[in-house]
Amino acid sequence: MTTTTGDGETYDAVVIGAGYSGLAMLHHLREIGLRVLVVDAAAGIGGTWWANRYPGVRTDSEYLAYAFSFSREVREEWDWSERYPRGGEIRAYLEFVADRLDLRRDIRLGTRVERADHDGATNRWTVTLDDGSRLHATYLVSATGLLSRPVIPRIPGLETFAGPTYHSARWPHEGVSLAGKRVGLVGVGASGIQMLPELAAEAAHVTVFQRTPNYVLETTSPPVTQDELAALRARYDEVFERACRHPFGVPMEIPTRSALEVDDDERLRVFESRWEAGGFRFANECFTDLVSSPEASALASEFLRGKIREIVDDPRTAELLSPTTYTFMGKRPPTGHGYYAAFNRENVELVDVLRTPITRVTPRGVVVGDDEHELDMLVLATGFDAMTGALTAFDIVGRDGVTLRERWERDGLRTYLGISVHGFPNFFMSLGPQTPLSNLTVPVQRGAQWLQRAIAYARENDVAQLEATREAEEWWRAEVDRAARATVMYEEGRKAGAWFLGGNVPGKRQEMAVYLGGGHVYQDECARAEVEHYAGLRPGSGLPSAHVPAADAAPEAVRPAV
Repeated sequence: MTTTTGDGETYDAVVIGAGYSGLAMLHHLREIGLRVLVVDAAAGIGGTWWANRYPGVRTDSEYLAYAFSFSREVREEWDWSERYPRGGEIRAYLEFVADRLDLRRDIRLGTRVERADHDGATNRWTVTLDDGSRLHATYLVSATGLLSRPVIPRIPGLETFAGPTYHSARWPHEGVSLAGKRVGLVGVGASGIQMLPELAAEAAHVTVFQRTPNYVLETTSPPVTQDELAALRARYDEVFERACRHPFGVPMEIPTRSALEVDDDERLRVFESRWEAGGFRFANECFTDLVSSPEASALASEFLRGKIREIVDDPRTAELLSPTTYTFMGKRPPTGHGYYAAFNRENVELVDVLRTPITRVTPRGVVVGDDEHELDMLVLATGFDAMTGALTAFDIVGRDGVTLRERWERDGLRTYLGISVHGFPNFFMSLGPQTPLSNLTVPVQRGAQWLQRAIAYARENDVAQLEATREAEEWWRAEVDRAARATVMYEEGRKAGAWFLGGNVPGKRQEMAVYLGGGHVYQDECARAEVEHYAGLRPGSGLPSAHVPAADAAPEAVRPAV
């Protein structure tokens, strides 16, 4: 039951965000008897999937890995329609979860959080909403998503463009008519790659402004049969557990051989086989060392550049689409559904803005160098301020009046397991910075279940505050750095301007914002903290005794990433 006073409503926990993370948190915290309220600025459930309605939007993980496993009712009753579900189907799934688990009664939509303040005297968080009202809670949980704050490019004259301008993350829900339009697509990250084939099929002409090309893993999305759904339901727990024990949260086969230990013919055979399998199977099922060995990464890079040359008819366009400044896995590789083939259409033009940057935008179009490309519509697929953007967009005020934004600006990213930050008692993050680069459903579900047990422990043992210790933060920062340095992503990501290093946001501090030591290793660290009664989160607890200082630890082998 909610307690209402003249100063606002009081709950045990307030959760910010009603996407995958928010729904999982609400369900699991309610299971231990907490009074929970989820708030979200959007008008509907879905988080990132509510906001992103652009043409071609779909998951890049396969359906069997993009769902919760904790509810037998949901998994037995929900039918997926295709291998890579589209955005509308993901929204429908999350709405089904909310209805089937009776979550809506504790979700307040159209409610934006303006700030959150911790009061040390009362040990409560006060959450101020956009209408001026307040919520009070012992626990505050951020479920704001790692890709929810769009980046708007700083292009001179952008605001002068006479036609409509749309960001992929703010696409009108009613849709946009493209017929007969000359469309400019700025950005070729995951969103732009999904959009291009759909834009090209409807628009009169599409001009693609590319700065940094990607190694796109093409795939197909066949219908899911009833036999496949039945097989999944018969082994749902096994499939989810396989994903949990995979370095990148997918139920795929983990390879056993290095790309350097086989001969050229065998390497080519494996590459071809996994390319034909489609999507992340190339990244995850080829060899053990595509992400850890520069030599193996280079071999995969040349294979993929060969595929681009095979698919794209025009040699100059194929060359521009082929990354040469960084190797495979320098960025998280996106999946494509006819992306490269779209450049064979007569109405698609590729403009290289790395060698000759965009000079300005005029009312008529985009100027590159001295050439003006006349357009009727601009589409910005320029990505997100990932991992930290949504957390620093408003004031989260901890001990001594320090905001989370100020703490990270002063000290750099500091968290313990990407869950808790020193100086912010009883504040927790789902998919926070320094959590694994992973298929999201694994860290979302496992994280909500872990936090459920942590809060239950605190309440049962009169632990008033759970908060990362300084020792835990420093250990985890060093471990994140150690794990990253064992991959090609550490150096190649900087060359590629990768979002997990902040390289896609002008002026952002360059630091590793994800854990690359493997999702399975991360889950083991969470379990270790739990076994030792949440050491690292209780004042004076320091660290779990089994932690080895990062400088003395032997680097753990890492697997190809998603």
